Amino acid sequence: MTEEPNRLVLGEDTALVLIDLQTGILGLPTAKPSAGVLKQGIALAEAFRAHRLPVVLVKVAWSPDGGDLPTANVDRPGPAAAPPAAFSEIPAELAALGDVVVTKRHWGAFTGTELDLQLRRRGIHRIVLGGISTSVGVESTARTAWELSYDLVFPEDATADIDADSHAHTFGKIFPRIGKVSTTDEVIAALGS
Repeated sequence: MTEEPNRLVLGEDTALVLIDLQTGILGLPTAKPSAGVLKQGIALAEAFRAHRLPVVLVKVAWSPDGGDLPTANVDRPGPAAAPPAAFSEIPAELAALGDVVVTKRHWGAFTGTELDLQLRRRGIHRIVLGGISTSVGVESTARTAWELSYDLVFPEDATADIDADSHAHTFGKIFPRIGKVSTTDEVIAALGS
């Protein structure tokens, strides 16, 4: 599908992938309110479903014994124990029957999951990607998606970070080099074009 420069066109080869819009992450102190990001995520998901396009909800979770928690010698380690199961629950107002749910155990949604398989078997070549947090789960997923040759669209208002500077850096320096920065309204309008 050809598109005019700077005009966003989203066809049947497009999927929505939302990262970590789950109870435990939505409760973190993000730089812009997570409730707004969830609202935009819901609007995007409803629009994709209305156009019969895949909605992929990615959540992070670990085994109750914590045996699959990432281990590394780092200055700022992640959780030392697996959070309770409720941490990984996707809000009922976001999820719908027919959505693809992927559970990740690392920052990026492709590492150790079936995300690539689920997208390719559905003929997906373009991903609209949002969620929390911009500089961790969303950016890690985006970098791998770009390396796997997916076209990427980033609705900034459907994405948030705990740190405002990190969000600004990712959207100002990284995402424009690997995809198109957009808004929820622009994505929804492009679905109907």
